[in-house]
Amino acid sequence: MGCFVQRLLVRSVGAIGAIVLLGVGCSGEAATVDDSTEATVASSPVSVGEVEEEVEGEVEVEQDGVPSGQQPEGFSTMMAQITEADGEICEVCVWLADTSDERARGLMGVTDLGDAVGMVFRFEEPIDGSFYMFQTPTPLSIAWFGPDGTHVGSADMAPCLDTPAGDCPLYSPGAEYDLALEVFEGGLAGLGVGPGSQLELIDGTEADGCPLAANP
Repeated sequence: MGCFVQRLLVRSVGAIGAIVLLGVGCSGEAATVDDSTEATVASSPVSVGEVEEEVEGEVEVEQDGVPSGQQPEGFSTMMAQITEADGEICEVCVWLADTSDERARGLMGVTDLGDAVGMVFRFEEPIDGSFYMFQTPTPLSIAWFGPDGTHVGSADMAPCLDTPAGDCPLYSPGAEYDLALEVFEGGLAGLGVGPGSQLELIDGTEADGCPLAANP
């Protein structure tokens, strides 16, 4: 397939607002997602482990109802290497969320990814928590990768705007992971992400923005 980055997706679609919910002490069954991205929505909210505060506020919109352009603030970028199932390799620039606060904020309220293809959530150790789409107006695609960098699941995530945070659908691969990649919906295939693919962050590439030559 090759590493085809759809530039229109990078600049024209809406906000990401996924929050990681560590599924400890669940009061309901969390959604599990296999490689076919079929999900069963949780019947009741889970208890929040790492992120305990409900996110408040709404995405700002212009008068015509279209979300105003907003790039991530307070995040660094990093280069990531994607190895497709057939062994082809490409490098892309991503926003990096690797602290508890950054993972809690994610790309909530963001409507413009700038020169990055998405955001990678990096965890200190493997977890099996869930993501949700509270106050996130734009459909997203997410892929999870296990400790060895191998793809363990993908899902398309629908906006959850007019529902309390605890009632939003949950999305999880049903397996442990330590990396998760969020892109605008439909963007995973163009990056070569799917069953059999791998994702690795490239050491020493963390920066304040993407290199000019990234994501051609």
